Amino acid sequence: MEQHECIIIGSGPAGYTAAIYAARADLKPVMYMGLQPGGQLTTTTEVDNFPGYANGVDGNAMMEDLKNQAERFDTQIRFGLVTKTELSKEVGGWHTLTIDETTQVQAKTVIISTGASAKYLGLPAEEKFMGFGVSACAVCDGFFFKGQEVVVVGAGDTAAEEATYLAKLCPKVTMLIRRGEMRASKAMQNRVFATKNIEVLWNTETVDLVGNDKGLTGVLVKNNQTDEEKEIPATGFFVAIGHNPNTDIFKGQIDMDETGYIITKHDSTATNYPGVFCSGDAQDKIFRQAVTAAGTGCMAALESERYLAALED
Repeated sequence: MEQHECIIIGSGPAGYTAAIYAARADLKPVMYMGLQPGGQLTTTTEVDNFPGYANGVDGNAMMEDLKNQAERFDTQIRFGLVTKTELSKEVGGWHTLTIDETTQVQAKTVIISTGASAKYLGLPAEEKFMGFGVSACAVCDGFFFKGQEVVVVGAGDTAAEEATYLAKLCPKVTMLIRRGEMRASKAMQNRVFATKNIEVLWNTETVDLVGNDKGLTGVLVKNNQTDEEKEIPATGFFVAIGHNPNTDIFKGQIDMDETGYIITKHDSTATNYPGVFCSGDAQDKIFRQAVTAAGTGCMAALESERYLAALED
């Protein structure tokens, strides 16, 4: 069975940054890329808020840059999905990972960078207009819709935050809420209601998205009380109904919150297993940005290096 000092699970900004730092520390890291090599950013046509890209960058191109940098320092980047974990509670113990349900490998340190996946409504048109009007992150993509009318779907704090953020950039923001009330906190509701260019449509569901080869042009909605349908002109459609952390394989082992986000120690990426660290959106349900994911990837690699050094001492 192969044994390594450091294995990184996942290949988004957190995973690649962890790989760069771990490789430079001579940990000879091995990365398993997972189901979505490059992570969520590969679904984004333009990344405009990551430092170092003055003119913005295509999401796929950015991830290829990070991959090339990690490989330059001799990170072993492998296709493969970790399908099972047997983590050791012993300090200095070997953690066993099963790849694609067949091959087992072991590592002294494991960096989890499996990310999270945005929830969508499940409409075929969402995939069709992904990156051409459809988004799950106003902070990431809102700038591209400056001066345009947009729609936000959701009723919780995230949706309220997205709507108020977009209202600073867009002349009109329409919120679609499936019920007759919001789930957001009173403070967030008050902020929405106090923002004049936000219109809330209650008891309203999305039927379909309308557009052309250039992108989204409108949202077809239905009032679920009256069955009345209408089209709302919009070039942006922001889905804010939550995220699912990609952490199912660690359930029953690593400490998580009620929604599946991995719990790390204060000011650390360490989990409740010695030598197992977590970075990026698998443990961050607040910021969910590429730059913050990269920062925690750096932290996880540095903590892995210190953990291994302490074992030698």
